[in-house]
Amino acid sequence: MARIGGRNSWIAVPAGVICAVVVGALVWLSLPMVPVTMAWIGETLRRATTPEPAPTGEPSPAMQAAEGGPIDCRTLYPDDLWNELTWQGGSLLGQTAAPPATQAASLVEAVAPEVLVTCDWSFASGGVVTTLSRVPADARPIAEAAFAGQGFSCTTSDAALVCVRTSGGVLEEHTLRDDLWLASIESPWHPEEYGARLERHVFG
Repeated sequence: MARIGGRNSWIAVPAGVICAVVVGALVWLSLPMVPVTMAWIGETLRRATTPEPAPTGEPSPAMQAAEGGPIDCRTLYPDDLWNELTWQGGSLLGQTAAPPATQAASLVEAVAPEVLVTCDWSFASGGVVTTLSRVPADARPIAEAAFAGQGFSCTTSDAALVCVRTSGGVLEEHTLRDDLWLASIESPWHPEEYGARLERHVFG
């Protein structure tokens, strides 16, 4: 094999050995820091995906509505659900004042809801539309009759009327409490306990 001009094997071989020893020593010295580094990376990722806790005493959307304060899509959702929706593939949010999307169209005409906000989410896997409206205080019996006529399953309590129906992969859920109407339609993707989590946040 031809020799490379200017190369001295008496120097190259010891230099190569010394470099290998130095690299090995650096790797050995860095081993104790591997768990620390992995923990730091994990903590950084956790903080990036975990919302900061809401300040104590922050009013619920229902309280803000009662006080006449502004409500938008961000205030409508709890932090964990908001993060879940925004991280969903193809997430796109449109905020409008569209009336509640429901198959019980006669109810919308009967109670003439005052729309506070409508949040229309679209994803690669489907869509979710939620509307928070103000309605007359006596709207509950009208709503119960309208939903029952459309095949909804309704439960009532002193606090609220909740009506739910699933048809062809479309889940429609409505909650009327005090003078507010929370309406949601999910199709075909259904975030886990979407209605219950949203209701807890909205009504506190």
